[in-house]
Amino acid sequence: MEKLFSNEAVNSGRQAELDLAKCLAIFFMIFLHCLMVTSGFANDVSSFMQKGISQLLGGPFAAPVFMFSMGVGIVYSRNQEPTYLVKRGFKLMLLGLVVNIGEFFLPHFLAGKLLGEWDIFPIAGGLLLFCIDILAFAGMAMMLIGVLKKLNMSPVHMVIVGLVLSVLGSFLRFHDFGSNVPNLIAGYFIGSAGGFTAFPLFNWFIFPAAGVLFGEYYKRCNDKKKLLRFWPLGLVISLVYFVTSWYRPEGFLSETHHYYFMTTIDAMFCLMCIYGVIGMCYLISTFLPDPAIRFFSKTSGNLNALYVIQWFLIPLTYIFIVYFNRDIVFGDLSLIIISLLEIGAAAALAAGYKQVVKSQRKVGKV
Repeated sequence: MEKLFSNEAVNSGRQAELDLAKCLAIFFMIFLHCLMVTSGFANDVSSFMQKGISQLLGGPFAAPVFMFSMGVGIVYSRNQEPTYLVKRGFKLMLLGLVVNIGEFFLPHFLAGKLLGEWDIFPIAGGLLLFCIDILAFAGMAMMLIGVLKKLNMSPVHMVIVGLVLSVLGSFLRFHDFGSNVPNLIAGYFIGSAGGFTAFPLFNWFIFPAAGVLFGEYYKRCNDKKKLLRFWPLGLVISLVYFVTSWYRPEGFLSETHHYYFMTTIDAMFCLMCIYGVIGMCYLISTFLPDPAIRFFSKTSGNLNALYVIQWFLIPLTYIFIVYFNRDIVFGDLSLIIISLLEIGAAAALAAGYKQVVKSQRKVGKV
């Protein structure tokens, strides 16, 4: 019988199921972000849509999958040098500041000037410029992975570090340091009070760390179908946990920041969900035609640009819709339509941006 894992890499290059999983994760995030912005205006969005989109698809099926995939991507990257990872991580942190401009600052002033509404997009006296969104966290996580690699830590050791940080984050979450600035600074590491962080390093590092470990084995897997054969079980168990948490006061998905400041136990069920999602995407990818595979492959390579672009598009879209129709009430159908349009527009703009960058690089080499 052939071994499940070989000694050498057998799955090099892009993996269709991982590209599909990453794309679905970012698409679910866009639905969530549209719902978040919708909630600031007159709306009659159903409870089912809020739970299904915001708390489920936009929650454990989105950011954890995205960050796990980033860890896998590091393994598949041509450059895994610690110095490169630290530099790339720092650039991602800076990109996170750009996201905050599109998410908070630009819509704050635009909504104030055009609609006379200065509270829909708060900026906390300017402090939200340094809010820890997923790109800022991704940058910190990549820098930490670079440091751990420099210390010659194996993927198993990285997961152990992730578990230790997760336990610490579980006990330190919601701590209030008494004022905004220390809460903001601490928010880069733990889920502190004040609303300045969505992805604290301690609570979330377990996902890219586990992704690195998974990627090391996945790259050497002789039979991906066999490795992923228990994916339905992973999805069912995690879904039961997620749905049950809706009905518990301190449940994982009962309040927004219980998800963002998740405990180690929550993270374990999210990892089961990720395994289920990758297995499901592997099955789906076997039926996809080549054009669809190419689309998800190209889109997966543009996700950072896509994420930045969608946070500029979504608030502006809602502001201008309300500006031209002050009596509009957003509902389930409008949420779905706007979300799909934003996905298409952001994907197209990200692809165009990537093409411009490639063209400029070619010109520079001439």
